[in-house]
Amino acid sequence: MTPQETVERALELSKADDCVVIVDEGSTANLRFAGNTLTTNGVSRSSRLTVISVTGQGVGVVSRSAVRPDQLADVVTAADLASHEAPPSEDARALVPGDRSPDWDQPAEPTSIGVFRSFAPALGEVFGGAESAGRKLYGFAEHLLTTTFAGSSTGLRVRHDQPTGRFELNAKSPDMSRSAWTGVATRDFTDVDVAALDATLARRLDWAKRRLDLPPGRYETVIPPSAVGDLMIYLYWSSGARDAADGRTVFSKADGGTRVGESLTGTPVRLYSDPAAPGIESAPFVIAHTSGREQSVFDNGLPLTATDWIKDGTLTSLIQTRHSAELTGLPVTPQIDNLIMKGPAGGRTPEEMVAGTERGLLLTCLWYIREVDPQSLLLTGLTRDGVYLVEHGEIVGEVNNFRFNESPVDLLGRMTEVGAEEQTLPREWSDYFTRSIMPAVRVPDFNMSTVSQAN
Repeated sequence: MTPQETVERALELSKADDCVVIVDEGSTANLRFAGNTLTTNGVSRSSRLTVISVTGQGVGVVSRSAVRPDQLADVVTAADLASHEAPPSEDARALVPGDRSPDWDQPAEPTSIGVFRSFAPALGEVFGGAESAGRKLYGFAEHLLTTTFAGSSTGLRVRHDQPTGRFELNAKSPDMSRSAWTGVATRDFTDVDVAALDATLARRLDWAKRRLDLPPGRYETVIPPSAVGDLMIYLYWSSGARDAADGRTVFSKADGGTRVGESLTGTPVRLYSDPAAPGIESAPFVIAHTSGREQSVFDNGLPLTATDWIKDGTLTSLIQTRHSAELTGLPVTPQIDNLIMKGPAGGRTPEEMVAGTERGLLLTCLWYIREVDPQSLLLTGLTRDGVYLVEHGEIVGEVNNFRFNESPVDLLGRMTEVGAEEQTLPREWSDYFTRSIMPAVRVPDFNMSTVSQAN
């Protein structure tokens, strides 16, 4: 059966009061390489069926991979039975009224190895140049295409095609003592300049020929877009309205309620999501396979529009379901699968920000980020693949790695410069969240709490 036929048949089979059926058709193409040599490549396909049955206010959810037509009735029956046995769901609401995507009837087109048609030859040329120059390149290119079909007993019939691509490139010196990383997100690999990325890594390896040891402390630091993305995405993931209203997070008021309406920074920064943002387009409606504190299966198909989370430095919105919005009295603002941060117009590039630094550090990326304290959103983690000392506007060498302790909310209030925004790949969260546009930022006192032995 086609995905559309699966949706229709599952809805017909359900004996529950209401039903939502979601079919995710996925495909992946990848190239992997090590030591300037392609090691593996391949394609794969996947399919997942989720049936959400509603009986009264009880909800049963059953999700299975690669369901055959003769297995469909068993999946629906299991979801119906689970809904009869489930206690009332606190987020129970009327399902979203029926809407129909214009392309609902179109087939799901998979990705293929052909997505690398122009990218692969450029990668081969870079391998040759790196080999001649004594650099070893490691990494991978991956392209995913997921088509989601969602239908319900209210007549909802919506679909979304989501391409997701990422390219990560790591360069090492012949003795493996120096390492540098870069990465980009893309929808189709036609916009990836492999030669420019390789040139960036070559320059960083040259910087690292001089090694300097620095003690822990607070340093003026230029944080590049990738690392800013990792920090702001964690802030975004922590901005659930329900948790804030319950007093659990940095966005909770001390005397109850949320901090929506409070200024977080004197810099007129904007943090927002927009499903139609060029280059990082995402689903324009809610897709929820299960309910949780920040999503509800009853909201499936709810339209999404551009949402400001922080505007002019003020906390404007938190992630809301229809249920949590009733509890908090705030507008319904569901989570969106991209994130954009912008500062004042005229922001400088990271290179220009470095040129304007008297003495400080330039990060490459962060990793192993973990939460220490949700009440302040204090995070800890490590630097990786290049921390560089800047003196009089010039990179003078690579320094040791550090463990950092910082809160992205606190950093917003201490930033002294926000650069020009650009599409970036957050390294730590690249498995989960690739669609982001971020600036570099300058922090006068970034807390490098201890020296790390990681290399």
